[in-house]
Amino acid sequence: MPWRILALGLIVLLLAAVRPGSGMAGDGVQLSIVSWGGAYADSQKHAYFDPYQRLNPDAKILLTNAGGDAVQHLREQAKTGSVPWDLVDVTASDAIRLCNDGIAVKIDHDKVLANAPDGTPASLDFGQTMVSDCMIPEIVYSTTFGYRKDKVAKAPTNLCDVFDLQAFPGKRALEKRPINNLEWALLCDGVTPKKVYEVLDSPEGVERALRRLARIKDQVIWWSGGEEPADLLAKGDVVFASAYNGRLFELAAKPNAKVAMLWDRQIFDFDGWIIPKGAPHLDAALKFLRFATDSQRLADQASYIPYGPARRSSTAMVGKHATLGIEMGPWMPTAPENAKTTLIYNYDWWAAHRDKLDERFKLWLSEKTG
Repeated sequence: MPWRILALGLIVLLLAAVRPGSGMAGDGVQLSIVSWGGAYADSQKHAYFDPYQRLNPDAKILLTNAGGDAVQHLREQAKTGSVPWDLVDVTASDAIRLCNDGIAVKIDHDKVLANAPDGTPASLDFGQTMVSDCMIPEIVYSTTFGYRKDKVAKAPTNLCDVFDLQAFPGKRALEKRPINNLEWALLCDGVTPKKVYEVLDSPEGVERALRRLARIKDQVIWWSGGEEPADLLAKGDVVFASAYNGRLFELAAKPNAKVAMLWDRQIFDFDGWIIPKGAPHLDAALKFLRFATDSQRLADQASYIPYGPARRSSTAMVGKHATLGIEMGPWMPTAPENAKTTLIYNYDWWAAHRDKLDERFKLWLSEKTG
């Protein structure tokens, strides 16, 4: 009977609409999104979380800060088969690792993401920031140094001033991981930028970097959360601190700021989204990504934090800070004046060596100096 066929068709459609992982944001789906917290998550909230929810009133976003341990959590989730997250914000090398491990979903970027306003396909618009089939880029940021202007006899001019305890006495804050620290140590041990990863490619090169770091080890406060170095600088507990440039901006851009930025040998990195395999709301995650990574949204994010948009087409859209009213261009790590001595970060090298060097670095931290 025709009515039975019609009824059966309706049932099939209803079942398809509620099958696991098929929900679209806007039909009451709650997207579970993992990011970094602080000023960065605030910039995401202003630029695309809130606008997306205004356009999709039924959409709900649950934001979580994994505290820098997202890769570890994702690996554990993959083992158990219980994956609660839909989108995770990670660095480029972590995206490569997760893709190689089969933990992240591969994306057809030109199919999933919006073209540039002039019609340029997403893959070309993102260009070199698209370092993995599993990563959807957001920003170009850097890790660089801030210093207390009131705690130095003269303004530091280069990276190696951080390693000079005689001319610049006092505590330093460094991130509690080998990335960046090993590169900086070799640069200040006489290795040229072009040779850094060649030297690090041997156990002897790693030990050379650790020996250079050991000279300042007893003056280092190690940080793990992105807010920590900014807090240490703000309180005057350290003279120098390595930090994400967006965190330093919060201090250095203030009127009568006591903190200034040292851009020499800043290290660029890319940050972006991955979708874990087994994510509960794949379709909803893809819909959100198309909106959140279009040219205008990435430019809007740069109005709240000085991270360069990952899309070329976004650059011309970047203007003044949304509340401070200052031009954001000079604060970008990609600004010509700031990028004169940028060290090019080797994502593939770190993706291949990170696990091993994390273990060596932890052991080194436990070793007594002298």
